[in-house]
Amino acid sequence: MIQLQQLHKQFADRVLLDQVTWQVGARDRVGLCGPNGAGKTTLLRMLAGFDEPDAGQVLRPNALTIGYLPQDGLTHHGSTVVQEASLALKHLLDLKAEMHDLEHRLGDEAVPAATHEALLHRYSEVQERFAIEDGYHLELNVTTVLRGLGFEQGDFDKMTDHLSGGWQMRLALAKLLLGRPGLLLLDEPTNHLDLDARNWLEAYLVAYPHSVILVSHDRYFLDAVVTRISDLALRTITDYPCNYSEYLGQREEKMSRLREAKKRQDDEISRVQEFIDRFRYQATKAAQVQSRVKMLDKVERIEVPPERKRIHFQFPAAPKSGRIVLELKHAHKAYGPKMVLADVTLHVERSDRIALVGHNGAGKSTMMRLLSGEESPDAGDRVEGHQVVMQYFAQDEATRLNPKLTVYETLSAGSPDSMIPAIRNILGGFLFSGDDVYKKVAVLSGGERTRLAVARMLLRPSNTLLLDEPTNHLDLDSKEVLLDALADYGGTLIFVSHDRYFVERLATRVVEVADGNAALYPGTYAEYLWSKEHGVSAVARREKSLRHEAAASATAPAAGRAAPAPVAPAVAKPYDDQKRDSAERRKMERARKHLRDRIVELESRIGERERDIKNLEAAMSAPGFYEHHEHAKPVLDKHQALMWEVGELLGQWEMLQAEAEA
Repeated sequence: MIQLQQLHKQFADRVLLDQVTWQVGARDRVGLCGPNGAGKTTLLRMLAGFDEPDAGQVLRPNALTIGYLPQDGLTHHGSTVVQEASLALKHLLDLKAEMHDLEHRLGDEAVPAATHEALLHRYSEVQERFAIEDGYHLELNVTTVLRGLGFEQGDFDKMTDHLSGGWQMRLALAKLLLGRPGLLLLDEPTNHLDLDARNWLEAYLVAYPHSVILVSHDRYFLDAVVTRISDLALRTITDYPCNYSEYLGQREEKMSRLREAKKRQDDEISRVQEFIDRFRYQATKAAQVQSRVKMLDKVERIEVPPERKRIHFQFPAAPKSGRIVLELKHAHKAYGPKMVLADVTLHVERSDRIALVGHNGAGKSTMMRLLSGEESPDAGDRVEGHQVVMQYFAQDEATRLNPKLTVYETLSAGSPDSMIPAIRNILGGFLFSGDDVYKKVAVLSGGERTRLAVARMLLRPSNTLLLDEPTNHLDLDSKEVLLDALADYGGTLIFVSHDRYFVERLATRVVEVADGNAALYPGTYAEYLWSKEHGVSAVARREKSLRHEAAASATAPAAGRAAPAPVAPAVAKPYDDQKRDSAERRKMERARKHLRDRIVELESRIGERERDIKNLEAAMSAPGFYEHHEHAKPVLDKHQALMWEVGELLGQWEMLQAEAEA
């Protein structure tokens, strides 16, 4: 498919690739990994033909088509969204236009017979080619890809000039996918995608019929898509035929062996060097000394990548909040004529870990601002609980840093004295090392500012965290530092993230923001997806949970129940008909009784589970419960499992009720 031969690339005195030979085969799906600055983007640009190597070759078949998506910087002008996306299939549009022209000419009676025959032959050729290349599904394919990447039907006729940078990149990705190049090069393709779009892109790439090379800091995305990891480090590329999670284990084993080999080599070199230094000036040992000097010159020194220091971090202590942390009651929020949130009610309790999900523009950030108190609802109430110490990390948090402070001063300002010794470790975990800590914030890039803002958040005491896209611009290692800290966080967490691995690992409840509403789903993100797939309504489930006792009484005779409406006298029927009707009535009565028994059994199970939940919640509200994580975690896990089981039972109860009513 494509091959590197003895490739060399450097910038000034820094060598990125040195004598690299590497290849990608047909239908390979390669994840390109490596530390920041190793040269991943440079390699993609050389494969795409935008940059040239200093030495060596990039060998491409003549017929190979290559599509390259950079991290940002692509814009479109002068057309609608659907017109711009359709340009990726220009060859089909040209064939379609030629077919229409031929149809018009074939219908012209003035065309001579000989010309008509030639036109008919050409029309047959064009039509066959158009059908083979799936031209009759052109509009459907364009619509499918655009909607998969988050464009609504109403966006299709918008002018591309009015799209933001993120939507411009989505449109560029749509064009690449529609064009189906033989080699797809994607540099951080998920940067501008929400979770739904990421899930769609993941499935699309898994089924993609050609080769894919991608750079991504989304671990879940890499695990789902790639079948091979190519690790770019120490000026070369090492292949691991596995997904990202398996690569981590294999690479660590390899590094352990390499470090051990280097230690043995260093010990041997030290022993030889000691001999040289000891006998260098003794004439009787001159030959032996020279022999060892030459031996050392020929030794190929083992090089080991610098080991990324893994830090284990705990948030500074904060006072314990009350059981009720935050509440939104019938909150409304609009910007001009656009209603973003309508009659939203949300109840947040201590230790909740809530992920807000929904497509871009659904209102997740607006809801975060209402919860944080940054904005007030136009109607309804926001109620903050007792002794809540909150930190809010906004999407634009990086712009709120003081540009006059240094990196170190930014973290030390406002941090408790007990956390000052941890500042250097925290900065190292977010790629600030050596003299980087003395840089002014004003000279940092956008990504560096975001990493610094996340690091600052970790050092400030709180019992409630609201995080709006904290993982933007974080590399995989920095995400792990943040994830580990949040996994051990004993307070309440509400967050928005488009990183699937991040959401999967942290969320115990999911709130879907869509169409101005907020629907609560107890359980993990995977369980939320299951509920969506099976059509289980979170709101209905919650309402049934609160009302199931009242609903249960409706299925059994009770005092004060309204008398049935009088039945009109029946017309006399023949004996055989009466016998048949009587048998059908008995059959239906047995079916009703069976349904009632199943409903009563479900209600009993739901009641038991809810009593267990109340008992667990009583234990969870006891003073000091969250101080010992190893004791608290099993209780929290059991509480989550019971909440999910109640939801499932209520879903079954709803179906049986509907069947009984029918």
